[in-house]
Amino acid sequence: MKKSLMWGLLGFCLLVSAAWSQAQKTGETEKAIVALEQQWLESQKTNNPDLAAPLLADKFVCTVSDGKVYDKTEFLADAKKEKWSSVEYYEMKVTVFGDTAIATGGQRFKGTDASGKLVDLHERWTDTWVKMPSGKWQCVASHSSPVKM
Repeated sequence: MKKSLMWGLLGFCLLVSAAWSQAQKTGETEKAIVALEQQWLESQKTNNPDLAAPLLADKFVCTVSDGKVYDKTEFLADAKKEKWSSVEYYEMKVTVFGDTAIATGGQRFKGTDASGKLVDLHERWTDTWVKMPSGKWQCVASHSSPVKM
């Protein structure tokens, strides 16, 4: 076998191996982010924002449908005042870009918001997750918009 052909085959094998490794890593990351989103959902279902607190980066920012922007402290303080009788996510999708992942989906909430007002929300959301230097994934930004029916 000619050396150039052998090196070409070796290069091809290394490329395929790297692509396979990246695909496996992406799949693992998608599963990890889905699990974190499910933990966040559980915090809402049980009206326990302490379950969500470690998922949020210190510089977390949340923009809601009326344009209000919350930092982590404000977001968690409001979450403690909310009482949900029904919470569900649907059509969750995760797209990975290296050490960043974008999770999108829909959500339905019934209960009372932070002001005590009865609500029946149907929204689409986007969460941006970043793998921190510690290796832990945290949400750095979240946004939700109402679904018009």
